[in-house]
Amino acid sequence: MQKTLLRGILNILPLAVSVWLCWSITVALDDMGHAVLTLIGLGNQWTGSGFILIFCLLLVAGVAFSVSPIIWLYQKLEKQILRFPFFRTIYTSIKDLASLASSDDSKNQKRQTVLFKQGNGTYIVGFVTSETVPKVVNDALPEDEWVPVLIQMSYQVAGITSLVKRSELIYVDWPFEDAMRFMLTAGISPAALK
Repeated sequence: MQKTLLRGILNILPLAVSVWLCWSITVALDDMGHAVLTLIGLGNQWTGSGFILIFCLLLVAGVAFSVSPIIWLYQKLEKQILRFPFFRTIYTSIKDLASLASSDDSKNQKRQTVLFKQGNGTYIVGFVTSETVPKVVNDALPEDEWVPVLIQMSYQVAGITSLVKRSELIYVDWPFEDAMRFMLTAGISPAALK
């Protein structure tokens, strides 16, 4: 009985949480859209109209950001907004997190999956996040070629950035998404093992 109940929970819980999360995001976007409709004087329309409005606005923004003058204007606005230290910290963190989750192949090619050996003979999976380290950090390190490597924590958004000698890295031909899935699930996910 206990095993049957546990099997039911393990199979239904991920589906239920995923549906609940998607539903919550959809309802929040619909509410946001209804607020915009009310603000422009159209009042509450039918259920779902707010979501459609937000979806259309995001689609228009995506098209607009493929036009050079809009990108230039946005960069100017972004530069002015980033002058506020507290806002800059929050904004850049969210922007960096969003770019980490990006499926853009050109960005993911820069995040090379690597292994590096620990002192006890075991290996850690990580991602080279940049080809250089800041000059002030490089000056403080012993002479060698150092690179920042992100070590993602399992079941968390958090990770640890470690500075590793490039010569100690083992480059692995492992797609970023697959390696990230492996690290986030601690190797438990069968999809990560393919």
